[in-house]
Amino acid sequence: MSVDLRAVPRPALFGWLPLTVFQVAGTVGAHHNQAGHRGLDALAIAIAALGPVSLLFLRRWPRQVLAFVVAITVAYVLRDYAFGPVLASLAIATVITVVRGHRIAAWLGLGAVVVTVLAVQRPMYDREWSWSWLSGAVAWSLLVLAAGELVRVRRERLVASRQARAEASRRQANEERLQIARELHDVVAHHISLINVQAGVALHIVDRRPEQAQTALEAIKDASKDALIELRSLVGVLRDVDEQAPRRPSGTLASLDDLVERSGHAGLAVRKTVRGEVRPLPSSVELAALRIVQEAITNVVRHAAASRAEIELAYDDAALSVTVEDDGRGFDPDDSGGTGIIGMRERAETLGGTLEVGRAGAGGTRVHASLPLRSRS
Repeated sequence: MSVDLRAVPRPALFGWLPLTVFQVAGTVGAHHNQAGHRGLDALAIAIAALGPVSLLFLRRWPRQVLAFVVAITVAYVLRDYAFGPVLASLAIATVITVVRGHRIAAWLGLGAVVVTVLAVQRPMYDREWSWSWLSGAVAWSLLVLAAGELVRVRRERLVASRQARAEASRRQANEERLQIARELHDVVAHHISLINVQAGVALHIVDRRPEQAQTALEAIKDASKDALIELRSLVGVLRDVDEQAPRRPSGTLASLDDLVERSGHAGLAVRKTVRGEVRPLPSSVELAALRIVQEAITNVVRHAAASRAEIELAYDDAALSVTVEDDGRGFDPDDSGGTGIIGMRERAETLGGTLEVGRAGAGGTRVHASLPLRSRS
């Protein structure tokens, strides 16, 4: 996973002005306490002040600023000034350069300073090496690099965690949009199919049997009203009009009675039977069962040329079984020209269930879904 490390705190947050005061004052104090080194002069003060000031540009040019800090620190060492807090700027520049991902540059820069310190002690100033001092210098260098690596790793994990949460949020939003799309498809397909059938009946008999045409028009009115109510509910979920509005659409099996009545107006005799003990179900199971029945009846009206359909709901302890059969000519789900069968199967599989589409005993189509009452985790 690629991680964006640009969100590094600005060097100004370290307080360049207090750091400047600290380094200058500390350098003056170090010259008073370390005999045998070059005396304090304007160049030493300038180097002590330039280090913190250069950190202001570290966010934009990390490698260039590090190179500058390394250069003035090496100059400070070569001039044989007393060691002191002048190394603080080098430590900060090294840590932030590592965090920004320029690890090789940071290691080389700090290494150049350490090598310079060790190389010039005896040849230039005729001083004996002190193993304790040598160990301290190396340990300080490794500590600075380790601090940079630690901050870099923690920042990578933080950024990766934020990216993972954002990706999970986008994935959840996509799943919810897919759910809304399924609901829109099922609502529109079901009601428009019934309206289309009733409109065809009304046009066919309007002159010969106006009383039946009126019945068909009333069925169209009822179906369009129900469609508008459900669409308004779905749009309300999308707009998030109410803070208490559900994030997902809801529906219950109680509305199957209206579906049976409307299908009867469309010329399809539908009978609903229930086996087992009727009891409250998880909302996801009720919604899936309702939409599967709606889609199955819609397919019967549009494709089967059937006169009768049977809806069976079977309750048991572990699952709800939904079966829809018709006595029509049947149809090949692969040649139905739509996504209704795919949508029904996806609804069942989302709950950990199954859906089967095949031939009914009367020669029509049989849709059977088994929906577990406990969704798989």
